[in-house]
Amino acid sequence: MWGAWSFDELISCCRKPFDGNADAKRKGREGGREGGLPLVYRCRLISAVLNMEGVVVFIVAFSCLVGSLQASSGDADPHYKSCVEKCETTGCVGDRCFQHCRFSSDGVVDGPWYMQEPLYLQWKKWDCRCDCQYHCMLEREKERERLGQGPRKYNGKWPFKRVFGIQEPISVALSVFNLAMQFHGWLSFIVLLYYKLPLRPQTRKTYYEFTGLWLIYGFLSMNSWFWSAVFHSQYIDLTEKLDYSSAVALLGYSLILAILRTFNVRGEAARVMVAAPLIAFVTTHILYLNFYKLDYGLNMKVCLIMGIAQILLWALWAGLTHHPKRFKLWAVVIGGGLATLLEIYDFPPYKGYIDAHALWHAATVIPTYLWWSFIKDDAELRTSNLIKKAM
Repeated sequence: MWGAWSFDELISCCRKPFDGNADAKRKGREGGREGGLPLVYRCRLISAVLNMEGVVVFIVAFSCLVGSLQASSGDADPHYKSCVEKCETTGCVGDRCFQHCRFSSDGVVDGPWYMQEPLYLQWKKWDCRCDCQYHCMLEREKERERLGQGPRKYNGKWPFKRVFGIQEPISVALSVFNLAMQFHGWLSFIVLLYYKLPLRPQTRKTYYEFTGLWLIYGFLSMNSWFWSAVFHSQYIDLTEKLDYSSAVALLGYSLILAILRTFNVRGEAARVMVAAPLIAFVTTHILYLNFYKLDYGLNMKVCLIMGIAQILLWALWAGLTHHPKRFKLWAVVIGGGLATLLEIYDFPPYKGYIDAHALWHAATVIPTYLWWSFIKDDAELRTSNLIKKAM
């Protein structure tokens, strides 16, 4: 994995001043580009990572600031709480009444099946409590606006206005568009690797060592955007947990893939050693969110740390390797960093429709296209180098 050196020797080298280590330079030249990243650059990359204490402190402090911004004060509003309780009893918010609330108000929730709420309404959770919370939220926000007060978050989310029953129509549309972009990139990557580039004569497998990892990445990306579209169309516990879980799984896997590619980890055993602790952490976090507490602040911190970590890895790798298509990678890194600011500096939805999260969805479209373009370029370059080496 590390060319002519053992891992311990490499770490020992990287803890020393690099310019004075002639042996490192010699082995960097001899190790050449055996793994796509010369040993001299691997050493510098590890050295940079080992000296990132300041960056880690910054991330932790910054995430604590973000956590303080995630508190949802609307749920504790006594006027809102009393409105929801009254609505669940009477089935009305002001002059607006909901037909399916009569099931709970008439006290027949546990009665015969023909007196209960239709199953499709129960499954989709278009139930009394959902509508009560939504319309009480709107009424409370109208009162606050008349008093000159700003909007609050309810259940961790800003007050949005529904369109044809869709809670966040702009975010839904942009999630579907991102899903389409991911599918296009994933499909074009498959076509390139298996139908345009040469395959290994003996096994008929691709020369590119990271093919399978990128295929899994594409699947997780499409899965994440699918559940994002579903969740933003209707807030229920099931879709919320699926959305958050798929996003965390994607970020965790992306971090693993960033480590494997930037350090050019090709051995199966080494890949398992890198991936296992991160998979364990991500799995534990997902189980915590689903079965213990859906902590929005904690989840934001975890996602930010994983996102920033992989952005830094790709940025360092692009600067050290001089990849021929590194300008695309730089564009993705810079675009991703700027888009992350929209998740951090959150603001209420304009006219009840467009908020910072919706703009983040829009900001990820072009980087997604450039990202898959870079992945395909990287596959072509590695394939070309490996074929030349085999000749």
